[in-house]
Amino acid sequence: MHLLVSVADAIDAREALAGGADIIDAKDPSRGALGAVAIGRFRRIAEAVGRSRPLSAALGDADDWSAVRRDAAIFAAAGASFVKVAVHSARLDGSCGARPTDRELRLVVAAYADVPRQADTIFDIAVRAGAAGVLLDTADKTAAGLCGLMTARAIERWIARAHASGLFAAVAGKLTAHDLPAVRDLGADIAGVRGAACAGGRTGRITAARVRALREELGQRGDPIEANDVDAKRTIAAGA
Repeated sequence: MHLLVSVADAIDAREALAGGADIIDAKDPSRGALGAVAIGRFRRIAEAVGRSRPLSAALGDADDWSAVRRDAAIFAAAGASFVKVAVHSARLDGSCGARPTDRELRLVVAAYADVPRQADTIFDIAVRAGAAGVLLDTADKTAAGLCGLMTARAIERWIARAHASGLFAAVAGKLTAHDLPAVRDLGADIAGVRGAACAGGRTGRITAARVRALREELGQRGDPIEANDVDAKRTIAAGA
């Protein structure tokens, strides 16, 4: 399982790199679970990361695929390997027959475990949209985390459905160091964290020491994956 660390800026990114994060995810934590990161800030994060890790960008809650296509192209040009969007509107659901991204950029479609019926309906939407993976997160960061909202068996079933649909399975939502080995053993391909990697909680600062401790909790003491490894992105997209 790969460890994704969500960063708010280039300072966070450098700490996440130093701690050994596998994937650097850019977002604006003040704007919600998938708070869209400003392109200028993303470019500064990309400059700090270089080609040493795959980069992900949060695009927020999608309204229509044309906006997703436009934003995905902008972030891909700035260095993103993945973009994440959350699906809420029926209009988006009904129009997603057209793929919103090209093959060079991986789309991840997110559902919130604390929004009724989202977790169960995301798979068809993701497949029709040509997504590489799905993310199960939580919308309300002041309430219970993913492992408090869903039983281990329910999370395992969700991951299995993602794999059966040909998608990689990412999980997030106030995951703690204790949660990481558990979701790994349930079959998750990627685990995303922010608060657990920060001093001072989700709105605090990423620290290399906290990221390093999370990797060690997973038994991952070696070198993280690198974006300039030819198979790195392919490995993630295949759900390895």
